[in-house]
Parts: sequence; structure tokens; C-alpha cells
Amino acid sequence: MTVLVGYLPTPAGEAAFSAGLQEARRRSEPLVVVNTARSGAPVSAEVAPEHAVQQMTQRAAAEDVALDLRQTSHDGDAADEVLRTAREVDASVIVIGLRRRSPVGKLLMGSDAQRILLDADRPVLAVKP
Repeated sequence: MTVLVGYLPTPAGEAAFSAGLQEARRRSEPLVVVNTARSGAPVSAEVAPEHAVQQMTQRAAAEDVALDLRQTSHDGDAADEVLRTAREVDASVIVIGLRRRSPVGKLLMGSDAQRILLDADRPVLAVKP
């Protein structure tokens, strides 16, 4: 089994990575981090920069946790990619970060976190920064 983290380079994403790293160490499981950007976007703020990737790799090594960082692109919602990867790696838990959004923002823009919480067929750990 594996701990899966849905990661964006944001405070909520950093909180999810930290919680996922702790959970992987506690469970003695490897950690898979999904960092996905919309397919076809020439530049994306959703892709973790090289320094963030290096920092995650160093933190996982210091905790003696095997890390598999997957920087993929997606055509649909990021939630679909996280849920697909969770099934693929048989994740024991999905860890996501939450940020505060207004009800109107959720209505207009949707919520990947909400979709993951409602559609996941395994436990989801949701954390705030």
C-alpha cells in the first residue's frame, strides 16, 4: 500500500506533503506525490519548481521514506488524476490540502478537494496550512 499526496506548490500543498510524509513514516509505506498541471498549458503555476522538488526529496530521504514524485498533465479535472493514481498505486490513504474558498467561489469554480472527498473509494486526510 502507499500514501498518496495531491500536491500544488501552495501553502495547502505544503501542508498536504508534510502530513503525507508523517503518515507514510507512521505506516511504513512509500509516498507518491501527484503534481499535475492542465495539459497544453505553456506555463503553469501548478507545477512544482525544481527547488521545491529537491526539498521534498531531501525531506523524504531524511525521514527514510521512499518518494515517487509524479509530475503529470491532465485533460479533465486534477481530482480525476488524483483518484486515478490512487487506484493505480492502491493508496491506503489520500492526503490533500484545503484552502478557504467562499461559497460563490466553490459554485463558480468547483472544488477538486470536494470531488476527492466525495468520490474517493478510500480514506482521505484533508489538512489546512
